[in-house]
Amino acid sequence: MPPKRRASGPATKAQQSTLAFHGVSNKVTKAGARAQSAKNILDDSNTKDPKPEIVEIEDSEPTTAEAAVVAPTERKIKAQRVESTPEEVKARRITDAAIRKYWAAKEKQRMAPRVHQQGLSLHEKVLREFDVSAHYGPCTGITRPKRWKRAHGLGLEPPMEVLAVLLKEQEGKDDATVQRSRVDELLNSKTDVEV
Repeated sequence: MPPKRRASGPATKAQQSTLAFHGVSNKVTKAGARAQSAKNILDDSNTKDPKPEIVEIEDSEPTTAEAAVVAPTERKIKAQRVESTPEEVKARRITDAAIRKYWAAKEKQRMAPRVHQQGLSLHEKVLREFDVSAHYGPCTGITRPKRWKRAHGLGLEPPMEVLAVLLKEQEGKDDATVQRSRVDELLNSKTDVEV
């Protein structure tokens, strides 16, 4: 038989050192002069006035972090509006009647009517149909205008009506929600989303 081992009880405070992950002495050090000086610093910090200073911040100006995010985005949107490609010029000439005609032709191709789209506008129906069309590449992780331009650049001939709807929606709303595909929104949402 193997020899019996002695059962030792739980370590007491004298045997086991304590780790602290906050405060001035958050470093794990060897016992010595440095540990003693950290202890003295900690004692000195406790003698100071414990009342924190209250500073009022106005909400009128964005912080530097917010400005770093907002400014480039606004510049990109303004640059997109100023620079027009020949495709965008052609898409701006497309009327709402032409878009309705395009959508009617799409509906005629179907064997059954679309379900759950009664409350959607014509523009939203066109954009969602473009989102789910795998012929033009993946729609997640890329904005609708970039996806349209990529498909156009690859010679996939995306519908000009989709670009026309995108441009009209961008001019009307002025936010990035139009640019993101509905599928991308659903995949990246963290809360309940109405469909």
